Amino acid sequence: MTRGQGWTGAEPDISPYRPAWWLAGPHAQTVAGRLLRRGDVSSLRRERINTPDGDFLDLDFTPLARDGHPVVLLLHGLEGSARRGYALNTYRELESRGIGAVGLNFRSCSGEPNRLARSYHSGDTGDLAFVLEWIEHRLPRSPTAAVGFSLGGNVLLKWLGENGDVAAGRLVACAAASVPFDLAACADVLDSTRIGRFYVRRFLNTLIAKVEAKREILAGRIDIERVLASRSFREFDDAATAPLHGFRDADDYYARSSSAGFLEHIRVPTLVLHAEDDPFMPGAALPRDVLRSNPSLHPVITRNGGHVGFITGRPWAPRYWAEREAAAFLAARFAAAGGSAES
Repeated sequence: MTRGQGWTGAEPDISPYRPAWWLAGPHAQTVAGRLLRRGDVSSLRRERINTPDGDFLDLDFTPLARDGHPVVLLLHGLEGSARRGYALNTYRELESRGIGAVGLNFRSCSGEPNRLARSYHSGDTGDLAFVLEWIEHRLPRSPTAAVGFSLGGNVLLKWLGENGDVAAGRLVACAAASVPFDLAACADVLDSTRIGRFYVRRFLNTLIAKVEAKREILAGRIDIERVLASRSFREFDDAATAPLHGFRDADDYYARSSSAGFLEHIRVPTLVLHAEDDPFMPGAALPRDVLRSNPSLHPVITRNGGHVGFITGRPWAPRYWAEREAAAFLAARFAAAGGSAES
């Protein structure tokens, strides 16, 4: 199989999503998705690589992530890591199909503060591009795909759109789940309800703690007291994310980083999984027209599922639809491109 050899067959065969009866509503799915997903990380091997700007990235490798095997790069969500439950589930689903995986921990997300004042954000595609090139040199015989969840899905779709045909020459296929396509709309809807503000506070607790931990190198670059007083994504992004990453303000950051504006340029076969009741993004902001009009995109929009929820099965044996369908889609694309894992 050659790297980036795209699939051009019929619509993917996706199993229907049947929400777990015991998790009624989007918030139950969202919260349970975070609490129930568990896994063993002992089989993962971590490797640190240095970035061109003097920082570092930590990568997590599954046992099959070796040269000659198909490999999938995984991108996690906001304040997550490449060892979160959905990542571990995805690795297992891929390994069961003979596919290796490499999990990219965004800067500051591997359990250790990064070296520089800057961190990561929803539109930062530079580290993704760097790691893809690194994988190509480390695993030159391995065809490559990618999968992203939430923020990681936004980063992935934005990079695919930025690179169009070039990306199609490098990746076999991609999958993205629960993507915040419109960052401004997401920030506003979360700030509009009590439970939305509960979600935001959970994220801000760790984001602000990271700013406090790097107070010395951030002094003079941002208004730290203003960051510490942030009570919404918009306030935090205006005070920290925007000035640290070259944006005028939060609105500029949202406008330039939202993946919705890049979808029409994607040329890699890409599965997009999204729930209409995702509490992190209003349904009106879902870019349905471009998702349906771009033949490279394969949207599966479910009525229920929450944000990175998609739990089905019984209470004592929950199953995770998004990870299974993403892995099956990527495995089918690898197979259709004409290759199989080598021993």
